[in-house]
Amino acid sequence: MFELLLLFTSMAAGFLGALLGLGGGIIVVPVLTLVYHVDIRYAIAASLISIVATSSGAAASYLKDSLTNLRLAVFLEVGTVSGAIVGFLISSFIKAQFLFLLFGTFLLFSALMMLRKRGEHIATVNHPWAEKLKLDGVYPEGGNRLVEYKVQNVPLGLFAMFGAGVMSALLGIGSGIFKVLAMDGAMKLPIKVSSATSNFMIGVTASASAGAYLLRGDVRPEIAAPVAVGIIVGSFVGAKAMVKIPAVRIRQIFVVVLSIVSIQMIIKGLK
Repeated sequence: MFELLLLFTSMAAGFLGALLGLGGGIIVVPVLTLVYHVDIRYAIAASLISIVATSSGAAASYLKDSLTNLRLAVFLEVGTVSGAIVGFLISSFIKAQFLFLLFGTFLLFSALMMLRKRGEHIATVNHPWAEKLKLDGVYPEGGNRLVEYKVQNVPLGLFAMFGAGVMSALLGIGSGIFKVLAMDGAMKLPIKVSSATSNFMIGVTASASAGAYLLRGDVRPEIAAPVAVGIIVGSFVGAKAMVKIPAVRIRQIFVVVLSIVSIQMIIKGLK
């Protein structure tokens, strides 16, 4: 009965996560800990397993559409995987109380970022590292038209990816919102390229973290299996429904939900 409830809950989390491109992990971890009273470390491990599965399907689609900058993704993964390893190593020394506070703060940050209006600030000149490593590229826009873009502030982007990797391992999230913000804001990439490249990187980062949690024995099959299946199904349905539901209305409702959940996580941490 518990596994069935987890399955339906994860389907709802995957559905909501897909509507806003945040992934189901940001929702399913608070639900597992606050509603089902699952140990937060088991919830994080289950979330990471589901992220690997859901990211793989979407990444393949973006690669086919030539939106992912594969060379840039592989370079930035040096930062994210290093961060994920560091995050896992320090997670053993962090109390669950602090994880609740950290997750609650992250949810509040995500809610604020959803209210932020994104504008395109595409770079016109390459950073020296980008020039040497040939990190710039092109992406299709409006049919057969190809748009060229450059890459700026590569060291800053690499440092931000390290931080995103640490957060991913500690909280069981893809930390896609940090990756997109770094590529969109610091590196001045087009938002479509940022989102597609971030999605590709999420799966790799989560794989590094999930493998480490698996070796430590935090992956519980009775929790991870229904969560992964539920989020995959929910994400697929959410992606299909996204084109039919007004995005503005969903965003407004979801900001309220995220804010309420974040406050509950912070209160639990303080207790």
